This record gives sequence, C-alpha cells and structure tokens, in this order.
Amino acid sequence: MRACRRCHILTDKTTCPYCGEPTSEHWQGYLVVVKPEESIIAEKMKIKMPGKYALKVR
Repeated sequence: MRACRRCHILTDKTTCPYCGEPTSEHWQGYLVVVKPEESIIAEKMKIKMPGKYALKVR
C-alpha cells in the first residue's frame, strides 16, 4: 500500500487517483473513515470522503 502525500488516502498507485499528487511507501497509522461528516478526526484531517487513510506520510 502507498499513501498520498497531500490527502493521505491509501492506494496501490504511484499517483493519487483523487488529487494527482505522488504517493509514498513510507507512512504510519491506519484510519478508516465511514461517515466523514460525523467524524471529529475526519474534520481535523480535512477528510471529505469515506475511505482508508494514513495518519502520517513521509
């Protein structure tokens, strides 16, 4: 798995399918967001859509 450097979404691709930024293999933490409109963590991370996210990306 790789994580986008900008939006932190997890993907298998070398570029993010949502924002087009390069992805990194160096990430930590795993977050699954089901209802971003009801999640305080999603609000703090500025996540707008459901999915799997990394907490920290290098």
